[in-house]
Amino acid sequence: MSTIVILGAGISGHTAALVARRKLSKEHEVIVVSPNSNYQWVPSNIWVGVGLMKPDQVTFPLAPIYNKKGIKYIQAKAVSIYPEGAMKNQRAFVKAEYVVGDKKGEVEQVEYDYLINATGPKLNFDGTEGLGPHKFSQSVCTYGHADEAWKNLDASFKKLEQGEKQTFLIGTGHAMATCQGAAFEYALNIAFEINKRKLDHLAEIIWISNEYELGDFGMGGAYIKRGGYITPTKIFTESILHEYGIKWIKRAGVNKIEKGKAHYELLDGTYHEQEFDFAMLIPGFAGAGLKAFSHGNEDITSSVFAANGFMKVDADYTVKPYEEWKASDWPSIYQSTKYANVYAAGIAFAPPHGMSKPMQSPNGTKIFPTPPRTGMPSGVIGKIIAENIAHQIKSGNIKEHPHKASMAKMGAACIVSAGYGLRNGAAATMTVFPIVQDWEKYPKWGRDITYTVGEAGLAGHWIKLILHYMFMYKAKAYPFWWLIPE
Repeated sequence: MSTIVILGAGISGHTAALVARRKLSKEHEVIVVSPNSNYQWVPSNIWVGVGLMKPDQVTFPLAPIYNKKGIKYIQAKAVSIYPEGAMKNQRAFVKAEYVVGDKKGEVEQVEYDYLINATGPKLNFDGTEGLGPHKFSQSVCTYGHADEAWKNLDASFKKLEQGEKQTFLIGTGHAMATCQGAAFEYALNIAFEINKRKLDHLAEIIWISNEYELGDFGMGGAYIKRGGYITPTKIFTESILHEYGIKWIKRAGVNKIEKGKAHYELLDGTYHEQEFDFAMLIPGFAGAGLKAFSHGNEDITSSVFAANGFMKVDADYTVKPYEEWKASDWPSIYQSTKYANVYAAGIAFAPPHGMSKPMQSPNGTKIFPTPPRTGMPSGVIGKIIAENIAHQIKSGNIKEHPHKASMAKMGAACIVSAGYGLRNGAAATMTVFPIVQDWEKYPKWGRDITYTVGEAGLAGHWIKLILHYMFMYKAKAYPFWWLIPE
């Protein structure tokens, strides 16, 4: 009998748990350790943040699903891993602290044969002074944050209705934040709602980003085929913002938030301030903060995790100039560099380098996006890790990895939707292939221009709505859920 322990129940961890359980017989144990009681479909948090969906429309309790599927669920926060056990010849285990119930505060050792780290990111609000929903800005990174953001946004809408001008500042709240796409979508939804209320004349919406050029999205930008022409995502993004009446500030590293005021440094080294009435700014991401120890209780965290807390996997982490980075540097099986039975899925793995060119101001401040690993890539990675582990258990060959999913060989679709409903809405739809540029294989564009396309219109909005219900169905493990692709 083998025991698979999965840390985290987000898109990647939940997918891995369901796939592992489906692929393996009941004699093998699948355990999910997560501090969260609910699954959340993160892409739809945007609609929660503008009051078009309620939190219970993007979430559901995990326990009933896991009970039904025969997956053991422990609502606890993983704090440390012992990949060699605490002493020689002891099974590897995770230490997890219970977060609710009679056992709250107690620490349990959860033994494993295989470990999947799918803890996702730590939302590093503390990385920027004054940032975050408990301070002076809002977030849509969780459904709870999004619900709170809507309450504050609604208050600003009411002031608009009373004739009071309002400034909305949306974007990245740290000089190296990622997830520009989520913030971009939120800005468009705010613009849509203000336009619907015919209050444009009283509202100013400002997009602030650490991107060198708009449309970078942490992927180094892209060239897309649109209407028979090849267009850079810079033009695609600027045209959409212009259409929605949104101003922008680019190459900006936000370094401090005060009540009603954001302080930022531009890439040219100058410092500026921007006043606001409502701000939603994405924080920087860091690893979950897991520690690792050897069987002699020696702290080996630095050999298992990168400095940012993300787990080192089968990637090339050699430090080299931007021009020498390659698509082949990226991992394909997400196996720990130190322990063959440990894997990292979704946001939890450490990228070998960025996709956007590193930039630094004359003051030494790094201002550029870090790589996104959310949504579709997270689901695919969780799936292939679980499939490889299942293959190893059933075949007895612990070295085989028949399933691979390098982000340099994987495509992704991004649908940035504004509005809600079948008739009221629009979306900018963009597909890229591959996610990570491969300049050796595609020397002209960095990607396959046949499959890297962008369109805008109502049809993309319908797709976004359909995908919401499809993926909620899939996540609830309803009949034939596995037929729905990641």
